[in-house]
Amino acid sequence: MSADAHAGHSHDSHGHDNHAHGHGHDDGRDHGSYKSYLTGFILSVILTVIPFYLVMAGVIENKNWTIAIIVALAVVQIVVHMVYFLHMNTTSDGGWTLMALIFTLIVVVIALAGSLWVMYHLNVNMMPVHDMRNMP
Repeated sequence: MSADAHAGHSHDSHGHDNHAHGHGHDDGRDHGSYKSYLTGFILSVILTVIPFYLVMAGVIENKNWTIAIIVALAVVQIVVHMVYFLHMNTTSDGGWTLMALIFTLIVVVIALAGSLWVMYHLNVNMMPVHDMRNMP
């Protein structure tokens, strides 16, 4: 880019007025380090390989236990992703991202539990189906 092209170039026109000119991204948020990204990556690989091994090797005979362990490891992996890659903790943005996540989880749990409760009771409380083939 030439000097003349830079003369008319301002950072305000590109929305770059919030950080230093050196592109240091010093916005007060934790962006993670190489070590934290590497830790998250290694944990994610381990938490992916374990369920794959459990299923492919057939280590556990009971399928329900295998499913329960896989779901538990999936939940742990979600937490690993949120902590190491999304940088969600109690200090980022004054804890508002964590509070928003908790609120979202509560709403999702209420919606899912309520839907399952309604579907179960609709199935139980339905009137018996009359067999119309035997009617005169």
